[in-house]
Amino acid sequence: MRWLSLALLGAAVFLYGRAADWPLLSLASKGLPMLALLCWLRSAAPGVYRRWIGIGLLCSLAGDLLLDWPGDLFVFGLGAFLLAHLAYLRAYLSDCRRPAYALLLLATGIGGGMFAVLASGGLGPLLIPVLLYTLAISAMLWRALARVASAGLDAHSSGLAAGGAALFVLSDSLIGINRFVAPFAAAPYAIILSYWLGQWAIAASARQRQSNHTTVS
Repeated sequence: MRWLSLALLGAAVFLYGRAADWPLLSLASKGLPMLALLCWLRSAAPGVYRRWIGIGLLCSLAGDLLLDWPGDLFVFGLGAFLLAHLAYLRAYLSDCRRPAYALLLLATGIGGGMFAVLASGGLGPLLIPVLLYTLAISAMLWRALARVASAGLDAHSSGLAAGGAALFVLSDSLIGINRFVAPFAAAPYAIILSYWLGQWAIAASARQRQSNHTTVS
């Protein structure tokens, strides 16, 4: 509970700094929620799944700081979050390999739609990086959804992972729309809240697996 309390405190301070236009306060507090989730994750059952979820959280923490760091480090932040999605993909593949072709089509459609919307705003030299990022996030969403109702997996863990992946996709989509298509005033808050909820759900999926987990290396 103390780690989740720290995460909520960090989130509140960050939002206050953003609303009050104190960029240094926002930057100093932005990493606290992810650090708290990393500490909270340590109480989950050890294994391949927890290890890769932890790596994903760590990469996400780096992405958080890069996106808010003074200067335009968007490409580096994009790279950090790309590694986070690949880490989560590896975690989901560690205990479920069923093809789930219908879900593959669904995730591909969501990713393709997301890329089409962003490309309509003109990506310029970021076209290829954003395309690769979209492929990675679509694969991550596919494998998270494929774990739902899979034999031998805890239903609550699978549901949390799928919900977290979907929220992560939503957050990334809002970032792209706000940056490349049509900026909107509520973007900073919608982006960060959906992102934090998604990351919490993904971390919670590792803790939930303690009650019923089968890890495949």
